[in-house]
Amino acid sequence: MSQDSTGRGRRAGHSSRRRPAKRRGALAVVAWSAAGVILLGGAGLGYFYVKFNGNLKTVDIDQVLGADRPQNVNNGSMDILVLGSDSRGGANAEYGHDDGAGARADTAMIIHLYEGHQTASVISIPRDTLVTRPACAVGKGGTDPGGPRRMFNESYTIGGAACAVKTVETMSGIRMDHYMEVDFTGFKKIVDNLGGVEVTTTKPIKDPGSHLDLQAGTHRLDGEQALGLVRTRKSIGDGGDLGRIQLQQAFMKALIKQVKGIGVFDNPKRLLDLADTATKSITTDKALGDVKSLTGFAQGLQGIDPHDLQMITLPVVPDTRDINRVVPLTKESVLVWDALRADRPIPAEATANSAGDKSAAGAIVR
Repeated sequence: MSQDSTGRGRRAGHSSRRRPAKRRGALAVVAWSAAGVILLGGAGLGYFYVKFNGNLKTVDIDQVLGADRPQNVNNGSMDILVLGSDSRGGANAEYGHDDGAGARADTAMIIHLYEGHQTASVISIPRDTLVTRPACAVGKGGTDPGGPRRMFNESYTIGGAACAVKTVETMSGIRMDHYMEVDFTGFKKIVDNLGGVEVTTTKPIKDPGSHLDLQAGTHRLDGEQALGLVRTRKSIGDGGDLGRIQLQQAFMKALIKQVKGIGVFDNPKRLLDLADTATKSITTDKALGDVKSLTGFAQGLQGIDPHDLQMITLPVVPDTRDINRVVPLTKESVLVWDALRADRPIPAEATANSAGDKSAAGAIVR
């Protein structure tokens, strides 16, 4: 029987499937794309401090959440919540009609940088995961009480970035050191500024919902095609969100490899275009909300290559009451959170019984 998860605690030793919905499909991976660009562009950002500093958008997570958070520790590791916004406002309107429900977090990623920042674990949280959502501040002085069996991605809709962070911290017992968010348009521009991203597909992908049509073989995807790939769901695996997460993870590795191999420092114009696009595309927590802080953060990621990433989906199973939803496996989720708190790799038994990471979609892109 499926189970819910709490798994709260502190770091030791230290002070889906879903119903079709055209408007969904924003990408947490776009935020990591921006981070990857900035880490290579870090040295150049200082020369254009005023310009790029003005591009950045921030949200003061600490002020909204106050002291009701897991312990803030300093053991050399770092945890970042990365979200994609699926708002259909402005330039994003071409991806679907805004039904008035507001932006949602599609697929969230918790990125845990291990001490030394040479390796990382990435935990994807399916957007339709049913969780116990904590009470969150909404509007001007209002509060949403939260409660059990709430979809994870609704946290962002209800209370914005701060509520999403609070929900993750309640689930994991781990304080998020930073927050990053990017939207559709920014993702496309970043990929185009990179000159595309090369991937190899082991079988054809034709998905009317994401407008992607690829034959088997090697492709250099432009921004529009890349967005289509990471939005593809119905035509791969079991047609659910768990398969799409595996596509996103595969693309993320390809993108990091691309960023590290294009010789940005040898092309000043490309460097500036990428830095300009990236800083316009992301929203960060206030602590990262200036070029100097963001540059320092990005430079700390320079040693990470695709083979240094351990990527999993939060251990989940289909909900027994609604097959279009998933719920966390309690024991297995605790294994994940305990590993991160102790700054250790996630053990294999954490995902052995999970419905995630098993879709045939994981073998389609490399």
